[in-house]
Amino acid sequence: MKYGYRLADFCENLLFPRRCPVCGEIVEAAEDLICPECIHKLKPVRQPTCRKCGKEVFSEQEEYCMDCSRHRRSFESGVAVFHYNEAARRSMAAIKYKNKREYLDFYASAMAYRYRKTVEHWHAEVLIPVPVHPSRRRQRGFNQAEELARRLSRHWGIPVESRFLLRSRKTVPQRDLNPQERLRNLQEAFTVDRSIPVPGSVILVDDIYTTGSTIEACTRVLKAAGVQEVHFAAICIGGGR
Repeated sequence: MKYGYRLADFCENLLFPRRCPVCGEIVEAAEDLICPECIHKLKPVRQPTCRKCGKEVFSEQEEYCMDCSRHRRSFESGVAVFHYNEAARRSMAAIKYKNKREYLDFYASAMAYRYRKTVEHWHAEVLIPVPVHPSRRRQRGFNQAEELARRLSRHWGIPVESRFLLRSRKTVPQRDLNPQERLRNLQEAFTVDRSIPVPGSVILVDDIYTTGSTIEACTRVLKAAGVQEVHFAAICIGGGR
């Protein structure tokens, strides 16, 4: 599977060889951005999917997944390109904790290729990366959601607005909390910069969607500020069939 590849990329790879986002080894054909064998270790999200969050469902007759049937969703809809399986989990961890930002080139290309038409129908004005707390950003040196959004912006032609939605409170890690605890944990964690004009329609960008608590909390803050429509785009999604 080939995604976009330019002369500048070729020159860069002479100096800094492209590494596979799954196995971490140098790829033989840099323009592929991933090893041919490793692409099969990632599990694409396939139809039919939930009309809200984009998780796989069992049949076309199911409009919503179990999570979206049980919990209120303030966002309009969302998409993800891969399941959050073990290969994806290791890759996402390498991006965040080992500074493997170049892996996002592959994931952004895959997302852009898969969901270009969907995103066109959303008519979004800006991409808004899910923010991290300033202390966490200083610790990592970057926000992976913002890095992903900037790559998607080049593919989709939608500008990134990373100053409007802010993380105002540091929260405890989400991984050991249930959905209700996750949403409570995120209460008042986000705010908006009122000095920036409010966009009408936005796409929230994040690396992983699991229970939806983070996207839901961000959406509520955005809509309270006057945003009319909120969609989301993520690399990986947990759950589903």
